[in-house]
Amino acid sequence: MGVLNLTPDSFSDGGRLFTTEAVVRQARRMLAQGAAVLDLGAQSTRPGAEEVGPDRELGRLLPALRALQNLRREHPQVLVSIDTFHAAVAEAALAEGADWINDVRGGNPQLRDPAMLPLIARAGCPYVLMHSRGTSQTMDSLAVYGDVVAEVRAELLTATTAALDAGVHMAQLIWDVGLGFAKTTAQNLALLRRLPQLGGGPPLLVGPSRKRFIGAVLNEPRPRARLWGTAAVCAVAVHSGARIVRVHDVGPIAQTVRMAAALDDPQRWAN
Repeated sequence: MGVLNLTPDSFSDGGRLFTTEAVVRQARRMLAQGAAVLDLGAQSTRPGAEEVGPDRELGRLLPALRALQNLRREHPQVLVSIDTFHAAVAEAALAEGADWINDVRGGNPQLRDPAMLPLIARAGCPYVLMHSRGTSQTMDSLAVYGDVVAEVRAELLTATTAALDAGVHMAQLIWDVGLGFAKTTAQNLALLRRLPQLGGGPPLLVGPSRKRFIGAVLNEPRPRARLWGTAAVCAVAVHSGARIVRVHDVGPIAQTVRMAAALDDPQRWAN
């Protein structure tokens, strides 16, 4: 999953995709490098980010989404995911041809948009339930767990039950453990070490790309310089059962994922 941030303030690449033409160029590059899903986001969810509201979000999102529909004539297999926690944005994007909704508040019943689950049930589309606590302004203060893996799993199960009760089918759901969202560096590392304990349910998505816990481990303050730390996390995640990795640097991470998958599949490469 390649990240396309249409925001001026995302933590590592805010403001880089100023125009629709720049979005299409970056999307074309990601597809050539091996992306299977393009994830468009028009609301930054970094710690401390300002919430812009659905109208401004749609103003950023829809021109890019419409432009990508032309690109899909060349790449009909590509899926387009919309990173939003507003049902109104999700509904408009699905009407314009988006395939998935990636909801950072999907696993947060206190803050999830109440219209989101009924919309997903009606649309029948894939839906990423991400574990999170609080908002961009408050999540750092909520990184308090007894057993982070057990509690993340329990909260994702609660969110899954709510989705099923709303008419969403299990086959639509994808779990995201929410690396960096209300988690300390130690808690993120614990989730990654014990990722197999989160298996057995919906497919797992892991989104480590350039995040500050990697910077903390590597003593690297520059998000764009955290590529190889991201690659290490992705290799471990694939080995531990992740089906999707969400990244900015598609080319090198696609190679990392293919190599990690080959090492896990001795029958395929026996000869």
